[in-house]
Amino acid sequence: MLTRRLLQLFIGLAMYGISLAMFIRAGLGLDPWDVFHQGVAGRTGLSIGVVVIIVSFLVLLLWIPLRQWPGFGTLCNAVLVGVFADVGLALIPAFAHLGGQIGMLAGAVLLNGIASACYIGARFGPGARDGLMTGLARRTGWSVRVSRTLIEVVVLGVGWLLGGSVGVGTVVYALAIGPLVQLLLPRFMVPAALPPDTAGLDAAGLDTAGLDTAGPVAVEPGARIS
Repeated sequence: MLTRRLLQLFIGLAMYGISLAMFIRAGLGLDPWDVFHQGVAGRTGLSIGVVVIIVSFLVLLLWIPLRQWPGFGTLCNAVLVGVFADVGLALIPAFAHLGGQIGMLAGAVLLNGIASACYIGARFGPGARDGLMTGLARRTGWSVRVSRTLIEVVVLGVGWLLGGSVGVGTVVYALAIGPLVQLLLPRFMVPAALPPDTAGLDAAGLDTAGLDTAGPVAVEPGARIS
């Protein structure tokens, strides 16, 4: 299974970075974290891919007081999503007409959902931002939903103040990505080696609440993996 897991991890991260570039080229708004990334990029003159990488490692520093430890996939995520975002921006043109923008947005959401399912299903650990969310929930006793909402409201607000793009795409992403990942994840989840007495788990290693039992990533509607 290791070869499949590695291929699925790297392909998922590459697709995730390309989907970020597609969101930007659509010009209809980004998800909360990428509103923040875009705002910082606009203020600093750095490429958005470089900003994604820098922010990923800064977020990992916040894992220390939460006693959260990165996995192999966490470190790959911190680097590769930003790299492929810049590759995608170099290759994908911007669209000047609404029809092209809508098509690009739809493709970005779909590709992002597939990428998320691939990456989570590979079972190599959460992305920096998801680890912050689940670590905060574990340390404070808050639900994952509350932790995620608090974090994303903050980064969305700061990103908007910095000039990041908020629009209909932000709303579409928030509403569509959770159900899409929930639908696709069973198709990409690498089966776990389960002990004979493990109860309440299906063949994909998911418990009845829809949690990824190989790590701290919860399949939360609307949750982001980077």
